[in-house]
Amino acid sequence: MPDAARPARLNLPFVGICTFGKFPYIADWDRIEADVAVMGAPFDCGAQYRSGARMGPRGIREASTLFSFGLGGAYDFEDDITYLDPAKVRIVDIGDADIIHTDTAQSHANIAYGVRKILEAGAVPVVLGGDHSVNIPCIDAFEGQEPIHIVQIDAHLDFVDERHGVRFGHGNPMRRAAEKPYVTGLTQIGIRNVSSTARDGYEAARRMGADILSVRQFRKLGVEGVLARIPDGVRYYLTIDIDGFDPSIAPGTGTPSHGGFGYYEMLELIDGLARKGPVVGLDLVEVAPDYDHTGTTQTLAAQVLLNAIGRILHHR
Repeated sequence: MPDAARPARLNLPFVGICTFGKFPYIADWDRIEADVAVMGAPFDCGAQYRSGARMGPRGIREASTLFSFGLGGAYDFEDDITYLDPAKVRIVDIGDADIIHTDTAQSHANIAYGVRKILEAGAVPVVLGGDHSVNIPCIDAFEGQEPIHIVQIDAHLDFVDERHGVRFGHGNPMRRAAEKPYVTGLTQIGIRNVSSTARDGYEAARRMGADILSVRQFRKLGVEGVLARIPDGVRYYLTIDIDGFDPSIAPGTGTPSHGGFGYYEMLELIDGLARKGPVVGLDLVEVAPDYDHTGTTQTLAAQVLLNAIGRILHHR
């Protein structure tokens, strides 16, 4: 029986188990009952430069506890909306896909399996990377679903077809996505400076249905101008590489690129996208906590994800 003399638990952020946002953990993937299910994909064998994104899911989950005070949702006074109201939305954390070190094919297959289980449950998959190659199995899992349009926030185009025999690394995901018959097109936002993709990759991307915008072009158009370029009447899949943000606020990543976005630019874009149509899947990748001992990068990732989830669920 409860002890009447014992006060109720505060359950402060530094107490307890670090599920994402301290939402319930579901171990049985055949019993996912939720509007959104979060899964980790701690794989970074696709990285060409600095490793470390395998620790991203753990770091993001820990940072997300900062926003888990249990105050009945997240009230935004500017919008006058309470997002993530527990009386209206169900969010769960299903843990991580199993990763087999150095085995890209099996690790990717395990990630795809997890995303398919979430989709079968009727929930929106939110995947914590891992390097950007984990987007490949995420998109694979949408086979047999209604078509999707991919919106990518990233410093890099990630449209390499094959380099030194590698086709499933973190420089390849948007090329692999564009090859899918159920991917109707791509909007690639934030691409800048010295890229990982050569000119022929850009030409191929445009031929295969990509609209490519740099940070400077984004700012010239404004959020509404960019949203107007994204097709109407389709389902959206959002993939966010943390290096799309400027390294001044997101240094903890393997391939930082100066000249990136600020926080509110992306929050307004995500909010506008969620208003525009259904966002049916989301991944956030390339957070490598060991390169940022302040924890700022993983806090940014958690904050972006919680705000994105709140808006996706509110506007759907």
